[in-house]
Amino acid sequence: MALKCGIVGLPNVGKSTLFNALTSAKALAANYPFATKEPNVGIITVPDPRLDQLAKLVNPQKIIPTTVEIVDIAGLIKGASKGEGLGNQFLANIREVDAIVHVIRCFDDDNVIHVDGNINPVSDKEVIDTELILKDIETVEKKLERYRKMAKTSNKEDLLNLATAEKILAHLEAENPARSLSLEDPEIPIFEEMYLLTAKPILYVCNVDEEAFKTGNKYTEQIKQLIENENAELILISAKIESEIAELDSKEERDEFIEMMDLDEPGVNLVIRSCYKLLNLITYFTAGEKEVRAWTVLKDAKAPQAAGVIHTDFEKGFIRAEVIKYADYVELGSESAVKDAGKLKVEGKEYIVQDGDVMHFRFNV
Repeated sequence: MALKCGIVGLPNVGKSTLFNALTSAKALAANYPFATKEPNVGIITVPDPRLDQLAKLVNPQKIIPTTVEIVDIAGLIKGASKGEGLGNQFLANIREVDAIVHVIRCFDDDNVIHVDGNINPVSDKEVIDTELILKDIETVEKKLERYRKMAKTSNKEDLLNLATAEKILAHLEAENPARSLSLEDPEIPIFEEMYLLTAKPILYVCNVDEEAFKTGNKYTEQIKQLIENENAELILISAKIESEIAELDSKEERDEFIEMMDLDEPGVNLVIRSCYKLLNLITYFTAGEKEVRAWTVLKDAKAPQAAGVIHTDFEKGFIRAEVIKYADYVELGSESAVKDAGKLKVEGKEYIVQDGDVMHFRFNV
C-alpha cells in the first residue's frame, strides 16, 4: 500500500525529532533552519494490540505488523510559493504525499532558535497555510483559463467545470484551505482532479514541553480554536520525551520510562494511528501456524481487493473469502472453535472488508 504521510512545518519546530522517534531512522535533527534539505523517508510499524492478541492464541512462527510510510519534508518559510528558501522543493515533496502531519511549535525555549525570532504558533500555522493556499490558487487559475475557453461552447459539462473552479478559487482567495469547502456531488470529481495541496487530509501535532503534553498550554488552545471549522484532528506530543523513549535500548527501560512519565503509551503511537486513519486505511488479519499478519487496505475495499494485497493472483482468481470477526476469534479462542460455533462466514466478491476481520482466501489461477 504505497500511501504516505508527510511531516511539514516551519524550520526548527521538531519535525526531524518527531520523525526520528517515529522511525528510529536517526535523521539529522539540528538547531538551525533547513537542517533537512532532502526529504527523509521511513517505514513505521502501526501499533495494534489485536495482532498481539491473535498471536497469543495462534502461537505462530512469525508475527508481522502492517506499516505506513512517513516523509520528513524540508522546513518551509514565507515566500515558498514563489520559490523562497526551499519552497519549490518543499511544495514538490508535499504534492507527492497523501496526507499531511503539520508540526507546530508550542513551547518556549530560548536555546532552540525560531526562524522568525519569536514564538507564535498561530502565525506559524498561517505561514504554512498561506503558502499552500497561494500555490493552490495558482493551480486553479491555470485550470480556469482552460475552462473559460471551453465554456464558450455552452456545453453543460464545460459550464459545470467553470462554475466549480470559480467556486474553489473564491474559497481559496478568502484564505480557506480547500479541504474545508462544501461541494455538491457533481463538483467533487472536478475538485479531485485538481490535486490541491490544501485538499489533503491533515493532522496537527502540537509539539509541547514536558509540562504540557497532557493538559496543553496557551499555545495549544490557540491552535485548537483556529482549526475548529477545518475538519482536522489535533494531537499534543512532546518530541523531546518521544526522542528520549526512542533512545532507550530495551523494552523494559522504555516501559519504565513511560510509566514514570505517567503515559499510557508513547505519544508516537497516537501519531502513527492517526496517520493510518488519515490515509483512510483499515487492517485485516491472516492467522496461521506460520505467521499472524496484519494487512492494510483502503476503507470500503471489497474482498478481492483485500486478497490482491497479499498477491495479485489471489485477486485475479478470487473464489471466496472465509471471514471471522476479531471479537469472535478472541472470545472463542481458535479458528476451529469459531467454525464449531457457526461464526465463520463465507463471503463473495461484493463483501466489504471490515476493520479487524480475520480472513482466509480461496482462489484459483
